[in-house]
Amino acid sequence: MELKKTEAAIEAVLFAMGESVELSQIAKAVDQDTETTRRILNNMMDRYQQEDRGIQIIELEQSYQMCTKKEYYGALIRIAMQPKKPALTDVMLETLSIIAYKQPVTKAEIEKIRGVKCDHAVNKLVEYDLVRELGRLDAPGRPILFGTTEEFLRSFGVQGLEELPVPDPVKIEDFKAEAEEEIQLRLDV
Repeated sequence: MELKKTEAAIEAVLFAMGESVELSQIAKAVDQDTETTRRILNNMMDRYQQEDRGIQIIELEQSYQMCTKKEYYGALIRIAMQPKKPALTDVMLETLSIIAYKQPVTKAEIEKIRGVKCDHAVNKLVEYDLVRELGRLDAPGRPILFGTTEEFLRSFGVQGLEELPVPDPVKIEDFKAEAEEEIQLRLDV
């Protein structure tokens, strides 16, 4: 393996492992003897220092680890303090899929499909800017109509609702049959 490729392989190993890796393991991974690997690592460490890079390789008792330089911890703290992209629970994903396929849709319609209350899920989806109020239904109580947003399209990598996957009709029939069986079992009890 030529030197640049060996260095790249060492970087890949240290980056992927995220913690210290024994010199002998690194040498085996890059198909070199331990002394050659040590020299390559020491050269890489010197070069990272000279080039004033944001990362460094440190030696810890015959092991090496790639990590950030302490002078850049401020930047890391600032990025860590930014809010993370929200994770969607199964309940929120189920609610979102109902809204995406049935929009404009009311909470009552979502709850009828899901069989349980959906207030929290809908509120979270609105908070995450995946769902928005589209207006009100012209019916008693004037319930709010919900639909998806541009952020929904961006997040799911589609340009329009017509690009959403088409549900498999066989699976839909299976789900309906399961739901009917479940309702019948509840009625029989």
